[in-house]
Amino acid sequence: MKEKYPVLKGAEPFYFEGNNIGILVSHGFTGTTQSMRPLGEAYAKAGYTVCGPRLKGHGTHYEDMEQTTYEDWIRSVESGYEWLKERCDTIFVTGLSMGGTLTLYMAETYPEIKGIVPINAAIDIPTMASATNLEDLPRYLDAIGSDIKNPDVKELAYEKTPVASIRQIVMLMEKVRADLHKITCPALIFVSEEDHVVPPSNSQHIYEKISSSEKELVSLKNSYHVATLDYDQQKIVDLSLRFFEMYSEK
Repeated sequence: MKEKYPVLKGAEPFYFEGNNIGILVSHGFTGTTQSMRPLGEAYAKAGYTVCGPRLKGHGTHYEDMEQTTYEDWIRSVESGYEWLKERCDTIFVTGLSMGGTLTLYMAETYPEIKGIVPINAAIDIPTMASATNLEDLPRYLDAIGSDIKNPDVKELAYEKTPVASIRQIVMLMEKVRADLHKITCPALIFVSEEDHVVPPSNSQHIYEKISSSEKELVSLKNSYHVATLDYDQQKIVDLSLRFFEMYSEK
């Protein structure tokens, strides 16, 4: 299905060709590649090949997103993975929020992935799950984007959230949550101590349920949900680069 809305400026997918180690970078629910571009650029500067796909229905208009399914979002990330596989021997995956959910999905589905870096990944958001069970919901709810501690930064995200899309992310979270035990690759899990979108307990649950022997849970003390654009951005960049370097050699 052709998307009828133009892609917003700043929401375009990004690709950087570098060495034979690839980093797949995924943005979150109702968000855009803008939230992950600083990480992508930092990884490219370090020499890596980087792909930041735009999830279908995102970065255009919320009516566009309303027509997509979680399978569409999986396919968007898988197409980025295919692009990297054509160029790289080793691939890592990272993502924010639902991008973190998709990161977990990729590790569950493609055991050859070398390592993952979920950032405030979503596997259980009770407010979303309960909302989908209510009768007579409006077609759209308030926006969830731009949960950022730094007042000078704004996330490029939709101003409304389609209820149909909430139902899709709830199904995706259920699917991923049930298969966490399938993950065996090294994992660096970032969690903001204060997050107004995804309960921080999600990351603790991920840490406990994945089967990886090498895993670390890193607390972010100075960022809200969109930590990749917040005060802890450099910490995420530095620790993830160290993670990639450490495990690409194993």
